[in-house]
Amino acid sequence: MEWSSLVRVSTEETDRARREVRGMASLQLCLPFSSTRRSQFRFSYGRVQCSSERQELFSRIAPVYDNLNDLLSFGQHRIWKRMAVSWSGAKTGDNVLDVCCGSGDLLFLLSEQVGSQGKVIGLDFSKNQLSMASSRQDLVSKACYKNIEWVEGDALDLPFSDCFFDAITMGYGLRNVVDKRKALEESFRVLKPGSRISVLDFNKSTQPFTTAIQCSSDAGKDLEKLALEIGFSRAKHYELSGGLMGNLVATR
Repeated sequence: MEWSSLVRVSTEETDRARREVRGMASLQLCLPFSSTRRSQFRFSYGRVQCSSERQELFSRIAPVYDNLNDLLSFGQHRIWKRMAVSWSGAKTGDNVLDVCCGSGDLLFLLSEQVGSQGKVIGLDFSKNQLSMASSRQDLVSKACYKNIEWVEGDALDLPFSDCFFDAITMGYGLRNVVDKRKALEESFRVLKPGSRISVLDFNKSTQPFTTAIQCSSDAGKDLEKLALEIGFSRAKHYELSGGLMGNLVATR
């Protein structure tokens, strides 16, 4: 059973959330069939100007957030999220953080990775997203899920001390923050030396076919450069599924 089916919302709430999604994103197909006729397929977020507006928006779309991820990733996001967790280097007993945790997909995988001896914190600025994630935790009786803590907070001002975490993940969150550099700087600050952050998101690919059907504001090389400028000792961006998706792995 899919997680989204475990959370019941009224038809009115769902319809409203879907309207918000349509207002935020446009989805078109962009595959050239001839030089004179083209069908278009692109995805882009409508620009939200400030953090408070983004917070309100993601709270409103919380009821259909998982369905939106399924739509935009063609259902493949679950595979990519497992890869992102693996790249984070999280291991048994670690203290780990999932930034912009949303409904909790990455966080629950992290919980299983670090086990009951570890500690997992999910941070998001949307109370509604945290509420849905917490309800999922309550519905599944896994002993390791008792190691989870939910925190309402800002990715640009993490409420944790320096060198606090053994690993950090961020799934589909970096493109939605107001200041990407500040978000990565904060993650760098709270990471322990030698530890890694794994950032999964839609990718601006260098592959001709992929760029024809997909649009993103972030190129992998740009993210690698940004991470190194911030102070990470190593940074590598991996293209997934022909470049439709990307994962930045950076080591402090």
